Amino acid sequence: MHIAKPPGREAMILTLSEPRFDTYVTECDSDAERAAELYGWNAAISAAFMLPAHFAEVSIRNAVADALVSTYGPEWPWETVFEHSLPNTRWPAYNPRGDLISTRSRETTTGKVVAELKLAFWSSMFTARHDTRVWSEQLFTVLPNSDMTKMSELRGRIRQDIEEMRKLRNRIAHHEPIFTRNLHDDLHRMFDLVTLRSPETSQWVRELETVTELLHKRP
Repeated sequence: MHIAKPPGREAMILTLSEPRFDTYVTECDSDAERAAELYGWNAAISAAFMLPAHFAEVSIRNAVADALVSTYGPEWPWETVFEHSLPNTRWPAYNPRGDLISTRSRETTTGKVVAELKLAFWSSMFTARHDTRVWSEQLFTVLPNSDMTKMSELRGRIRQDIEEMRKLRNRIAHHEPIFTRNLHDDLHRMFDLVTLRSPETSQWVRELETVTELLHKRP
């Protein structure tokens, strides 16, 4: 990480707002210079996390898509049986069925639907409601690189990992602090999700990512 001298407190408040900057000032025992350095580091590592998160999300959604093709056919987004297998929850809760219907109304191919569905949709696929139709036959086929042998345990772990990644990504998207999280665990969850699909790709991601380096440079 490039070392740059941060601006003073007044400039930071002018740029960020006092409440936002004060979160970092409090963390740094009222030292404004250290707080500015922490803010810069938080922004840098937030950006760095997008690379492993990218690979983790794409790996998982492609695995789910493969399982859905095997279960419901290549046009699964338009399959009524699949649509009715999804929860139709009310706002403000996330609605998987509504997300699918809305997305397929805008897109004309399965590939485009896969690319546009929310991460929450892919997370929702790793619930017990899909065990019988999808995961009992497909989980270890589309995600073969696990040391777990019980389908429900692996499926539950994947959902938990996706949800943690989703929380982190949401904070990053809203430019919120992530320095209070266990970022080592967050990174390794992403590695694990990619490994389930392809250990070779996971190794490549490990060589590409810069999160590890930044973790050692926290102010």
